[in-house]
Amino acid sequence: MRKLTYFVACSIDGFIGDESGDASFMYPFVDEEFIGFLTAEYPETMASHGRRALGVHDLPSRRFDTVIQGRGSYDVGLKEGFTSPYDHLRQYVASRTLTESPDPQVEIVADDLLGKVRELKSEDGELGIYLCGGAQLAGQLRDEIDELVIKTYPVALGTGMPMFAAGFSVAEFALDEVRVFKNGVLVRTYGRKR
Repeated sequence: MRKLTYFVACSIDGFIGDESGDASFMYPFVDEEFIGFLTAEYPETMASHGRRALGVHDLPSRRFDTVIQGRGSYDVGLKEGFTSPYDHLRQYVASRTLTESPDPQVEIVADDLLGKVRELKSEDGELGIYLCGGAQLAGQLRDEIDELVIKTYPVALGTGMPMFAAGFSVAEFALDEVRVFKNGVLVRTYGRKR
């Protein structure tokens, strides 16, 4: 069974963006050390245009071969002209309002998102599924998430878009690893307790 990993960036008070979804608060912390970490450990989580700019587009996937993102997350790149933001992965966008894909490499999942995720998780393979965001999507898939990788930036927003935009029962995760960076960023990895 393949893992679904919610790989997410947030403030120290648990917000992935302000109330409009803007997450630019994290940009000042994406320095050379942090980019080195992403390139070495999670290269496939970097958008294709960023990988090309850094000269690492040809790096093989280490953890994921599939990405799922919500319409809001997809729109961030789409507004900049990136119709296939992760062209090095199989791409799925969960949306009830986007009627057709603007790119042949991106499949729109309008109905039975849960069924699609379970189908993807049941595939054979060593690489997992990267849940890119956002809050609504993570809330809908909360019971399917096997692992959390939380990049915490040393900023308190006070209000905004939570990591999970849905009410749900308590789910326990066990801390597996913590990585601390000189700029104050923490990357914590948790596995779901079953």
